[in-house]
Amino acid sequence: MHFCSYIYYLTRKESSSMKEVTSCKEAVESCISQKYFAVAHLYQEEKPMNMHIHDCYEVYYSISGGRQFLIDDRFYQIQPGDVFLINNYESHYLSQIDSMVHERIVLSIHPDYVKEISTPSTDLNYCFSYRETGFSHRISLDKEQQQRFLYFIHKITSPGGFGTDVLERSAFMELLLFLNKAFYANCSQIVGDEDYKYNVQVDQILVYINHNISEPITIEHLSRQFFLSESYICRIFKAATGTTINKYITARRITIAKALLSEGKTVNEVCEESGFHDYSNFLKSFTKAVGISPKKYSQYSTK
Repeated sequence: MHFCSYIYYLTRKESSSMKEVTSCKEAVESCISQKYFAVAHLYQEEKPMNMHIHDCYEVYYSISGGRQFLIDDRFYQIQPGDVFLINNYESHYLSQIDSMVHERIVLSIHPDYVKEISTPSTDLNYCFSYRETGFSHRISLDKEQQQRFLYFIHKITSPGGFGTDVLERSAFMELLLFLNKAFYANCSQIVGDEDYKYNVQVDQILVYINHNISEPITIEHLSRQFFLSESYICRIFKAATGTTINKYITARRITIAKALLSEGKTVNEVCEESGFHDYSNFLKSFTKAVGISPKKYSQYSTK
């Protein structure tokens, strides 16, 4: 093949660049099927999801703010320029707290790809795996950091040409390195109560649920524990979190079940240790939330 023709062939072959998708669901599906990453730049509201988990990491960058995140048992008020780093075992729920335009950028990232591009000296999983006491899922970027974040997104999604795939990957690696540095700096600071606002009673309920998640927990049980009526406890929990107590408990148990299955525990062991106890309910709830059965998930995650 003539040299000039070869260059033309390469340019044409590598001309496609990553396109910004139009929904979180599309980004997650693309990420999982390709074992890569996907970018969604969203302006419109999507159908609100209940407390949920993904088989991928999520980077949520807020442009407009005006929402509230519940991640596991923590509340965060979302301001413009906030970045949230959520791993594949953390249940989360985004609630609408006003009628502002909801503009955000969401990256769905396959954990295996992050491991692949990490090195013995630089673990790019750090911002998704470090979960010690006092950490925050949120990084509040200053104006310069916001511009840098958007610069990387632009490089990843800019029009194609020869070498687009290499530029896309290198820009993504730079973005992850930037986020990890910002996350590390954020964890080095003292995290105060102002980092998450919450209703005191609901916070106590969340702590209790998470400390006793492997045991049977009912609304009647919580009502007796906190000396509150069942109707009142349901009402304040929904008002504060945007989801119901039962949906929250189920999501947290599925999060724990995924982690235990990834460690190689049997499905029966996981059913008990995650607090489901009833195998039929565990199978139905897990399959509905994750998309595959616990047994298949165990086979895939322990390979």
